Amino acid sequence: MKLRKALLPLLAVSALALAGCGSGASAASSGQVVLKVGDQKGGSQALLQAAGLLDGTSYKIEWSTFTSGPPLLEAANANAIDIGGVGNTPPIFSAAANAKIAIVQAGQKNGPGDAILVPGDSPIQKPEQLKGKTIAVAQGSSAHGQLLTVLNKYGIAVSDVKVNYLQPSDAYAAFTQNRVDAWAIWDPYTSQALLQAHARSIVNGTSGTANGYSFQVAGKTALADPAKAAAIKDYLARLTKAQQWSDSHKDAWAAAWSKVTGLDPAVAKAAVDNGATLPIPLDDKVIASEQQLADAFTAAKVIPGKVAFADFVDKQYESTGS
Repeated sequence: MKLRKALLPLLAVSALALAGCGSGASAASSGQVVLKVGDQKGGSQALLQAAGLLDGTSYKIEWSTFTSGPPLLEAANANAIDIGGVGNTPPIFSAAANAKIAIVQAGQKNGPGDAILVPGDSPIQKPEQLKGKTIAVAQGSSAHGQLLTVLNKYGIAVSDVKVNYLQPSDAYAAFTQNRVDAWAIWDPYTSQALLQAHARSIVNGTSGTANGYSFQVAGKTALADPAKAAAIKDYLARLTKAQQWSDSHKDAWAAAWSKVTGLDPAVAKAAVDNGATLPIPLDDKVIASEQQLADAFTAAKVIPGKVAFADFVDKQYESTGS
């Protein structure tokens, strides 16, 4: 209950920044299905547009933009959106809150983009030296999961560090102003900090401390609606094709990503070169890895009680896009 109450204000903040397409009401009044998709800046919408895969849908997409995965999933739980993409950790927090969501598709990115960074002149040279330090991270994000895994790997208790929960833009400011000792983060923020803030990476996605998974997560109310479920199936098939396109058209995707997000082209290119998120089976291996991560959060008393990750997986779209 405490976790649910903690997440609700995040939804309220995100609702103020929802960026819908502006035609959902007219589409609904005409009987056309409106698929409400949660996104992060430079995410699925930008990718589908760059790949030329947004045309010809029988449904209308209403986009909403969130700062990170946790508030996006709270919106899905509250039926403010139907589906959205997040990293490997937000679904665990939502499951701990018994949210009405289901993981419907998996992807994986293997590369150095998921990282723990320190300032270039920091005396910290290796993960073992994080003990006693202040670390910025977005609560419930994939970076939070990696941070916990790193601490466990090097025998550092959560109580042995000071975790400063900050969204990426606030964390970047704190990091560059030396108000935190380290920052657990993902791309493109990783590439931005390395290139523009002269940061150093002491752990990254190639260190075996992050599974690299990401998920498309739908609200159970949307899945129970046949028309919405059909739209979700088509949407996931298009997203699969777009992910594959990004891996084979890296320069085009980097240019499009830079234009949408305002990122320096060099930062966008570096982030894209760090590896694409590609579709993978939502299988027992994925579920077991996520269960292990969930158990680590429970053991660290970051979430209350045990989470049964498999209970929040829906495999009805498993063959979508194959």
